[in-house]
Amino acid sequence: MELSRPLGRLIGVRPHVVEPGGGGPSRVTRPVEVLVVGGGIAGMSAAVVLAERDVRVTVLEAAHTLGGRLGAWPERLADGTTQTVEHGFHAFFRQYYNWRSILRRADPALAMLKPVAGYPILSRQWPAEEFGNLPPAPPLNLLALLLRSPSLRLPELRGMDRDAALPLLTYDPQRTYAELDGTTAAELLDSLRLPDRARAMLFEVFSHSFFNHEREMSAAELVANFHFYLLGNGEGLAFDAPDEDYAEAIWRPLRAHLERHSGEVVTGSRATRLHHNGDGWQVHTGDGRTYRGDQVVLALDPPALAALFASSPQVAAAAPALTRQLATFGRPGPPYAVARYWLDGDVAARRAVFSGVSRQPTLDSVTLYHRLERPSRQWATRTGGSVVELHAYACEPGVAAEELGERMRAELALLWPEVTGLAVREVRARVEAQAPAFTPGAYADRPGVVTELPGLFLAGDGIRTDFPSALMERAAATGILAANHILRTAGAATEPVHSIRPRGLLAGRAAQRTR
Repeated sequence: MELSRPLGRLIGVRPHVVEPGGGGPSRVTRPVEVLVVGGGIAGMSAAVVLAERDVRVTVLEAAHTLGGRLGAWPERLADGTTQTVEHGFHAFFRQYYNWRSILRRADPALAMLKPVAGYPILSRQWPAEEFGNLPPAPPLNLLALLLRSPSLRLPELRGMDRDAALPLLTYDPQRTYAELDGTTAAELLDSLRLPDRARAMLFEVFSHSFFNHEREMSAAELVANFHFYLLGNGEGLAFDAPDEDYAEAIWRPLRAHLERHSGEVVTGSRATRLHHNGDGWQVHTGDGRTYRGDQVVLALDPPALAALFASSPQVAAAAPALTRQLATFGRPGPPYAVARYWLDGDVAARRAVFSGVSRQPTLDSVTLYHRLERPSRQWATRTGGSVVELHAYACEPGVAAEELGERMRAELALLWPEVTGLAVREVRARVEAQAPAFTPGAYADRPGVVTELPGLFLAGDGIRTDFPSALMERAAATGILAANHILRTAGAATEPVHSIRPRGLLAGRAAQRTR
C-alpha cells in the first residue's frame, strides 16, 4: 500500500497545477460587484473566492436552502422529531482537491469528513465485490484489482479485446474526445468483449454513478471518468463523507464564512430574467426584485440555465453561440430517484455503510445513514430503528417517486433478506431530472466557463473543463475558474486550481500509434 504512492509519483501520478494562483494583490483595489446565480457547490465556490478578495458578492438561490444537488432541508416526522433530508449520498473522494480547498475555509482540518470503509458492489447473480483496501495509486491499484477481483479471472479474460481496452489507459483531453465522443459507452464496453460478470460488477455500476445510462452516454466521458477516479490520481478509490447532515457540516459554515467577508446570500429568490447594458448586468427575480452587478456567474443546473436564457431574449440574441449550445445542454440526463426510509429495526451488522448495486431494474446504491451521520444515528439509537437511503441514478421516466421508492425497497430485500421483516415508519421519496446529460457527440458544443458575452461566466458539474474533473469536483473547479477570470479583470490575485495527472498512463503509446 505504501509503495504505490512513490511509484505513482515517479510516473507523474500526483496533483497537477492547472492554475498557480497569485498574480496580483491579495484584494481588489477598486469596487467590484458580482452576482452569482445558484447557491450550490459551483456558485458558492465562486462566491467564497471572490468575497475573500473583497469583491462584493450576492448569491441568488431559488431554493430556500443552499446546496443544489448537495442540499439538505428539515422534515418533520410523525413521531414529532425533525430529521434533515438530503438529495442523496455523495462520496467526497480524496482527489477532489478544489472542493476540499473550499471546504477548508469553514473546516481547516476537514474534521467533519470521516472515512467510509469499504465499497462493496451487490448483485443477485454473483457474490459481492469489494473495492476497499486497494493500493491508492496506479499502476499498483490496477494490478491489485486484476489479481483480487473474482470478475477478472485470467481464463475468462482471454477472450477480451485488449486493443479495444487501450483507450481506458490512454486518456488524452483532446484525442479521447475526438476519437470516442461519437460512440456510446455501451458500444465501447461491447467492443471490449468482457466477461458479463466483469462488465456488470465493474463498468456498468461505474457508468451509472454519473446519472447516465451507458447506452446514452459518451464513451469519451466513460474513459475520462475512469481516468479521473482510478488511473490518474494517487489517492485511490477510497472516499470520505460528512458525519453531520450537509446543512450543518457544509452550508451553514460556508455561508457564515461568506458573510464574514461581506458576501450576501439570498435564498428563495429564483432568477427569471437576465439583462445586459453598458452599466453591467441585471438579474430579475420572481419576487419582483432586480439585482445589479458588474459581472455575473450562472451556476445553475442545465434545465434552469436553458430556461433562464429562454426568458432573456436580449441576452440570448447577443450570445447566439451559447444559445445554440444550450438547446442541447439544457436537456438533462435521465431522472434520478432518492428514497429515505425510517425503519423499525436494523439491517444486519455486517452491511456496509455504502453499497453499489449491479443490474437491479431500479436500485443503484444503498446508504445506511444511521451508521454515517449523527442525527440519523441519534434517531436510530432512540427508537431501535434504522435510516436507509436508496438511490436510482438513472431511472425510468414518468414514474412517481413513491413507486420508485417501493421498487427499490423490494429490490433491496432480494439482496438483503432481513429488509423484508422491517416495517416502514416514515419515508421521503423524490424524483428529479437536473443532472447533466453526457450524450454522444455533445462534447464539442458543451459550454465552458467563459462565454461570448463580456462579464458572463458559467459554472457547474456539466460545464466543460480542459483538465480531468467530474461531479462535485468539476462544480467546484469551474466555480473557482469563473472567479479567477473576474479577479484577473480587477487586477487581483487568483485562486490556485489543481487536478490529477492530465493524461493516461499509456497516452504516449496511443499518440505514436496514430502517427
